[in-house]
Amino acid sequence: MERPYMHWEEAKSFMMAAFMKVGVPQKDAEVCVDVLLESDRRGIESHGINRFKPFYIDRIMKKIQEPVTHLEILKDTPTTAVIDGHNGMGMVIAHKAMCMAITKAKQLGLGMVVVRNSTHFGIAGYYATMATEHGLIGMTGTNARPSIAPTFGVENMLGTNPLTFAVPTDEAFPFVLDAATSITQRGRIEYYARNQQPTPVGLVIGRDGTAQTNSKQILSDLVSGKAALSPLGGIGEELAGYKGYGYATLVEIFSSALQAGSFLHQLSGVAEDGTARPIPVGHFFLAINPEFFMGLENLKHTTGEILRQLRASEKAPNHDRIYTAGEKEYLTWLERKDKGVPIGEELQNEFKQVRDLLKLDIRFSFEKP
Repeated sequence: MERPYMHWEEAKSFMMAAFMKVGVPQKDAEVCVDVLLESDRRGIESHGINRFKPFYIDRIMKKIQEPVTHLEILKDTPTTAVIDGHNGMGMVIAHKAMCMAITKAKQLGLGMVVVRNSTHFGIAGYYATMATEHGLIGMTGTNARPSIAPTFGVENMLGTNPLTFAVPTDEAFPFVLDAATSITQRGRIEYYARNQQPTPVGLVIGRDGTAQTNSKQILSDLVSGKAALSPLGGIGEELAGYKGYGYATLVEIFSSALQAGSFLHQLSGVAEDGTARPIPVGHFFLAINPEFFMGLENLKHTTGEILRQLRASEKAPNHDRIYTAGEKEYLTWLERKDKGVPIGEELQNEFKQVRDLLKLDIRFSFEKP
């Protein structure tokens, strides 16, 4: 079914008004909205405005996330820093952390900032590409609610834990590898459920080791622990699922050990009495200045040549194009920049629910006269 499009400014204006109505300061709301819309600009709908209500507005209303971010710098050195986000807005915390890493990298070549007690920060690629906009290499990662079962296990232990890199190029877009260390992510299952689609076989396993495909049931079972996502590579060792498991574990360590933060089941979001509680996730951000190596222009040219040669290599039968990381997202932006953000019926209803709940005087373009 063809979805209508909402103009970017209309979506921004509404979300800004809603965030501010629930107590998020204007400057912080601007960051939060930009992160969400950037996800949809890149075609990563699983992390865009689809999550506006359930991941942010609802959590603020339930008082398991603070609308006002009281960010505390626990430790600060010329090249490193440790931040406590005190369960504030994850996008605001992450934006500040990467800004600090960028400043340190510009001065001394490398900057790394780690965060504890944060909340969901949207797409990791947003922060990695903050670095490329300054001519730097960016890297970031975060842990999350337990979703992935370890190799040869069925219990959800690790988060989807993206490990993300962005590198400047001499092309119109940077190289951006922004991917979960699971074979899929919770947001993709949410997308399937929202659009009444089954989850493909092999992405999710139950406690009995069999594949699950009922998307709405999977979302419930991931929370209760009755189901788990497979690590990148899949179940077992034959397709190298142990590699995804290993990378997910590495991200978990980097998102908790350096900052003395929470990990694994401490991030379940469920208290012992079954009530919802904050999910105190951790993040890490790294910026690298190529001028302290062989220079930015050399980096951009060499990276661009690598990407061009990869795309020009021999194609498989029935395929006429090879893509490199970040290219499809750039092409999606070219397609959507004048159209706006696609908004299906369920998401339209969520926007109307938020508007009515907060008593905002807004009429959406998708509403019938």
